[in-house]
Amino acid sequence: MAVIATLALAPRYARAEDDTETLPPVVVTAPMQTSPLTVVTNPKAPRQPVPASDGADFLKSIPGFSSIRKGGSNGDPVLRGMAGSRLNLLIDGGQIGGGCPSRMDPPTAYISPQLFDRVTVIKGPQTVLYGPGNSAGTVLFEREFTRYTAPAASFEGSLLGGSWGRNDQMADLRAGNPTGYLGISANHTHAQDYEDGDGRRVHSSYDRWNADATLGWTPDDDTRLELTAGKGDGKAAYAFSGMDGAQFLRESAGLKFERRHLSTVFDKLEAQVYYNYADHVMDNYTLRKPDPTGMMPMAMASDVDRRTVGGRLAGTFVWGDALQLTTGLDGSSNVHTARNGGPPGSPMGYYRDLPRARDARIRTIGAFGEMRWSFAERQRLISGVRVDRAQVRGYGLALPGGSSMGHMGMSPAATTVDAGRSSTLPAGFLRYERDLATSPMTLYAGIGHVERYPDYWELFGQHASKTLSAFSSLRPEKTTQLDVGLQYNDRRLKAWVSAYAGVVNDFILLHYGSGMMASSHATNVDARIAGGEAGLAYSLSDHWKTDATLAYAWGANRTEHRALPQMPPLEARFGLNYESGHWTAGALWRIAAAQKRVAVGEGNIIGQDLGPSRGFAVFSLNAAYRIDRRITLSAGIDNLFDKTYAEHINAATVGLVGYVNTVRINEPGRTGWLKLDLKY
Repeated sequence: MAVIATLALAPRYARAEDDTETLPPVVVTAPMQTSPLTVVTNPKAPRQPVPASDGADFLKSIPGFSSIRKGGSNGDPVLRGMAGSRLNLLIDGGQIGGGCPSRMDPPTAYISPQLFDRVTVIKGPQTVLYGPGNSAGTVLFEREFTRYTAPAASFEGSLLGGSWGRNDQMADLRAGNPTGYLGISANHTHAQDYEDGDGRRVHSSYDRWNADATLGWTPDDDTRLELTAGKGDGKAAYAFSGMDGAQFLRESAGLKFERRHLSTVFDKLEAQVYYNYADHVMDNYTLRKPDPTGMMPMAMASDVDRRTVGGRLAGTFVWGDALQLTTGLDGSSNVHTARNGGPPGSPMGYYRDLPRARDARIRTIGAFGEMRWSFAERQRLISGVRVDRAQVRGYGLALPGGSSMGHMGMSPAATTVDAGRSSTLPAGFLRYERDLATSPMTLYAGIGHVERYPDYWELFGQHASKTLSAFSSLRPEKTTQLDVGLQYNDRRLKAWVSAYAGVVNDFILLHYGSGMMASSHATNVDARIAGGEAGLAYSLSDHWKTDATLAYAWGANRTEHRALPQMPPLEARFGLNYESGHWTAGALWRIAAAQKRVAVGEGNIIGQDLGPSRGFAVFSLNAAYRIDRRITLSAGIDNLFDKTYAEHINAATVGLVGYVNTVRINEPGRTGWLKLDLKY
């Protein structure tokens, strides 16, 4: 289970020809922290709960993460109670941004985890290598390609079937020779509306596909040039909104160059450019019928898109085994547009025939340097410094006395204005690590500071004022955080604990209005945050293993003297696994405490506190059988006792005829699934 969460992460083409070892099958339930503040896990491995349909669904299995449910898919990831752009997320080194002002399409909605080879999570502001604003942490979805030593080909695929019509297909084909390589990967995932534990339907169906291709040139062991291109699309029903997602079009392209061992000191040069485009359509007629008694009684659609272009240039320098420095530049530019109408024949006009209106342009450029210094035996310092310049221009901002329709992008021309603003954002961290000589233990302590610019949703989103005064006055968020912890790793026991405490000046807080969006707005407050995660995996015997994880997040709004909203409750997971030859069987018991520290009506760009919540406990079972080294069959039953429950961090439901309309969106009831993995 969790103890083997990182199996098969080595480059697949570096495997020796005589490697015929039959590995025990494993279902991942709680990936462990593998080094200080870092989790590395294999997204292709079988997982419980039911293998993920998108990036947020995948991340919520990692201790410290939560996901804000909106339907059956496309939830929003939350790390340590922090969401949105506080979590820096990269896909093969590039950024992709969603377009919906109410976050129907967060960046993770465009990610199919099984198409990647490795997912790395770095908690807190403890790196400067991957862009600005990572106050909560950094998540890297990465593919790995290694130079072939001889002509070869490989295939990896999976089939998944489950409750509520769930069916997934994935294929990853790779081939190459010492001169170059080719990779083609694709997936499709589909599910119908699920039912909660009481048998009530939740508006939650979805269907999506993705396809990506990679072409590489490797003239020698030290040189690699790689071209990538991809596309995807889908649709998703939402229980939290008056509209559904009718289109999630993604188009991606990238070019990478890497050269190693340029000299005895200059170890590696990396250069990358990328292009990511998201075109998202929301409507109330593709996956539902317009409600004549609701706020949108006629068929309506909104088409938003976001075009992101960026790049990175970095060099790595080494001086023996003692010192390593990575330094470079990165940046991105994205433009957001919108158009609104209805279906063909609509009195508002067919939305695809209407022109797009630009409402925001965001640019950042930054310089960074990160150093690793092993100054003594078993002791090292890791530090980094970063400076970014952020520029934002808003279009159609309401002047005093004017109005703005935000979500639909409409503003009276006579009362609006275009405006720009910019800021310089410093960041840095320093961490000390020490390996003990008397035990297999590593202790660490680090302090980091990061300044985060207000993002698109805080300046222009559905719950932002979208006025000139709000646009000009919302200040960048400044987080200073202390992280401490330890790692222990021996033959039978693997354990870790990480704790943090931070001060957030000018924390960007969303105040939700009760009617249309006119009263919703963002303000700056001063906040305090604290919490941590812990985990252990212990081999009871040759056949029995157990693991446990614990996660807690706390936050206080010091300005308003109340709790910081959108904080997950204390959560624990306990696993027990039996392993015998080709078989494994396991159980997962997940417990969440009640959450009474709330700030009703306040929240983040994704959701607001809806009131106190009750605790719950969910029990699940899994099993796996490795038929041979190429074929693995795994299965699971999630929520075995068909419990009706909802997560504390959640979106509010809207009134939909024929569906359950609880305060929070309920989780699925008893769910069975069966997965077949193939590897040739």
